[in-house]
Formats: sequence, structure tokens, C-alpha cells
Amino acid sequence: MNAEIAPFKTIMSTPITQLLAGQVAIISGAVGDIGSAIVLELARLGADIAVGDIVEAEKAAPLLEQIQNLGRKARYDRVDVADENAVKTWIGEAEADLGVLSLIIPTAAIVTLAGPREISSSDWNRELAVNLTGAFHMAQAGALRLLHHKESGRIVFVGSWVGHAPQPNIMAYCVSKAGMRMMCRCMARDLAPEGILVNEVAPGNVDAGVTAKIWETRPEEREWSANQIPIRQNNMADDVAFQVAYLCDPRNTQVTGTTVIMDGGLSLLSYRAKGV
Repeated sequence: MNAEIAPFKTIMSTPITQLLAGQVAIISGAVGDIGSAIVLELARLGADIAVGDIVEAEKAAPLLEQIQNLGRKARYDRVDVADENAVKTWIGEAEADLGVLSLIIPTAAIVTLAGPREISSSDWNRELAVNLTGAFHMAQAGALRLLHHKESGRIVFVGSWVGHAPQPNIMAYCVSKAGMRMMCRCMARDLAPEGILVNEVAPGNVDAGVTAKIWETRPEEREWSANQIPIRQNNMADDVAFQVAYLCDPRNTQVTGTTVIMDGGLSLLSYRAKGV
């Protein structure tokens, strides 16, 4: 199957708020800081959104309201991505409600603060089940639906710079993100002839989520982190969302199997995160 690509001039003349019109994005871990930033960025560009997370529906309600205020359709499902059958059910129900899911964004992740000597088998298994196997469940199930419909699409993994730069005391997280990077490349090679492009964004230090909460009580660590980065600033959730949207942009017709390393130059240095 060779998916048709819209003429470049047609895409270029499309208003930015309609760039992803007619597309449906499905995003896991979507109620967290990074996930919700991605959700709103894709909605602003015209996509309808299937939101997934493990939190109660009440906690997702404000995000759904923001999406709908942008004039987009949205739904929320409570789903554990480590559960293969739950992911398949989620994708099937979201497709029935919103249409073919053309933008697949596995974002859900957890982190255990433990090194090789301390991490328990249960923590190790759970982290890999969510971060790596969960991303696989979502990407595979979404890709199979696109293939069924003979539609093109985009899969964008949210990885991390620690996938290639090991850090102390987060071993399982590093391993899960390294595995995700190879999964991205394998899926990209397999799916490219079908018009499904697969890529990864790999942020450095992000001032969001658990890290942001820690830094609120320890502002000196936020400043310390920024000072270790060549560009002298931490990532924000909106920075990650922008790069995800870039890889979803229909004008990107040649980018696949690629990792966008957005770490402000951290990979150029020998860096050890403070306190981990």
C-alpha cells in the first residue's frame, strides 16, 4: 500500500488551526503535564483527541473541557497501558466514537528511584510494563487499525535523552527508554511502506510533573539543573508538545525512524543529574 500524500501547496495554504483537521489523536498518560500539553497542542492544530490515563474521570474533566472549547471532539478512557486487552478495547472504542486514529502518541510513563543494586524485581517489572511494553501495546494496536483501514498515520513515542545517557538511580527508566528507541526504529522500518511514519522525541530535563513538584520546594535545584545545560534552560512541557506536533505535521513526509533529541545540548556533556 502506498498512502497518498496531500500536495505540498495544498498543505501550505491550510490555516495553522486546521493543519490537523480530520485527524484523530490518541494519547496515553494524557492527564499529566506533558501529556496534557501534547493534547492541547494537537487540538489547537485541529485534531480530535482520545485521552487516556489511569486517573479518575473527574480529574480528566477540565482537560476535556479545554479540548471542547477549542471546537474539537474528545473522550476520556481510564486505561492501564500495561494491560494489552485494555489497550485494544480503548483503541476500538475510541475509533468507533471519533474515527480512525491517525496520530498515536504513547506518553504514559513511571519512574522508580533506584539503581542496579537496590531496585526490586516488582518495581523493575512494573516500570518496563508501563514504559516499554505499554508503549508497544498502544503502537502495535494503533498501527494494526491503520493497516486494516489502509490509512497512513504517525506514531510518535515520548522517550528521553537517558535512553542513550545512563543516569544513576533510575536504571529501569533508562532501560525502558533505550528499548523504546529501538522499538521505534524497528516499527519505522516495517511500517514505512504503508505510509505510517514512526519517530521519537527525547527530552532532557523537563520542568513538569514530579520533577516540577520537587523543584517547587527546592528552587535551587531547578536553577542548578538549568546551569548544567549548554543552552542554560530546562525543557518545559510545551516544548515537548511542539516537537510532537512537528512530527505529526503532514508536511513531514520523509521523517521516520528518527529520534529528535531535545536536551539543550546535555548529550554533548558528561552529565549526572543532581540527587539521582
